[in-house]
Amino acid sequence: MKLTGSVFLEAEFTAPWCVSSRITPEDCAAYFPTPEHVIAYHYVLEGNFLCRVGDDAPIEVRSGEILLLPRNEEHHIGSCLSADPINAHELIVPAEAGGLAKISWGGGGDVAALLCGFLGTATPVNSFILSLPPILAIDASAGAAGEWLVSSIRYATRETLAGSPEVVGKLAELLFMEAVRQFVADLPEDQKGWFGGLRDPHVSRAMTLLHTRCADSWTAGALAREVGLSRTVLNERFSHYLGEPPMRYLAKWRMNQAANLLREDQQNACNVAYAVGFNSEAAFNRAFKREFGMPPAAWRREKCKLN
Repeated sequence: MKLTGSVFLEAEFTAPWCVSSRITPEDCAAYFPTPEHVIAYHYVLEGNFLCRVGDDAPIEVRSGEILLLPRNEEHHIGSCLSADPINAHELIVPAEAGGLAKISWGGGGDVAALLCGFLGTATPVNSFILSLPPILAIDASAGAAGEWLVSSIRYATRETLAGSPEVVGKLAELLFMEAVRQFVADLPEDQKGWFGGLRDPHVSRAMTLLHTRCADSWTAGALAREVGLSRTVLNERFSHYLGEPPMRYLAKWRMNQAANLLREDQQNACNVAYAVGFNSEAAFNRAFKREFGMPPAAWRREKCKLN
């Protein structure tokens, strides 16, 4: 995943309050080209509040914690969630030159202050994102990187004010990596999905080979020999953790890589086809259209037009 990111909003709420929130393309437009997928995050400067996605049980978020929403789903946050939420975008006061947009709203009680930002990816949601929970809440003060995380997110705000989005994007990317690291460390031993697969030495080895050598002419048998298993056993283990056999996973990964190359490097479809393991541009065009709904050239024109 290649990530961009920024902090774009500073909010102060006073109890009682309840809002619904979701990052929109317009929120990102002032900082970066419209991302294909957005990861939303909130850093709690002061106070505490509840957060809920859909019908899931709410979680409490406290001062010093970072709340990430890997799939950017609509979420409700507030001092209590029983009231009808107001759309947060209706409360935003646009940023002045060189500053952050602001929200100041609520009933005048206890204060909750937070910074809101986003991480954007150039490719659609993938297996990695789908394996994460709807909400990741980490204690920014915990662990060896805690103090660094706290100072970095505050520094990111100053860099936004100073007009250095590249620095902000890198800090936000590292923040996301730390959140995922803490999440993986707390996983149960029987975890399935993308992260569970990383714990199985054979499945992990297979994933590494497919990711780093996606242009190779892989077959199920050749991959199984590389990791020291029979084809049947590897297919069973891989499907157990990731829900699909390795060759189907490889096909999706190749399309993910192709989309990155088309959008970011502006290579033509022929070069991209060979870069991700296709010996025929026509076959690549058909596979790309199945995945994204349009041929690669049309897809790139569409993305460039949006940006």
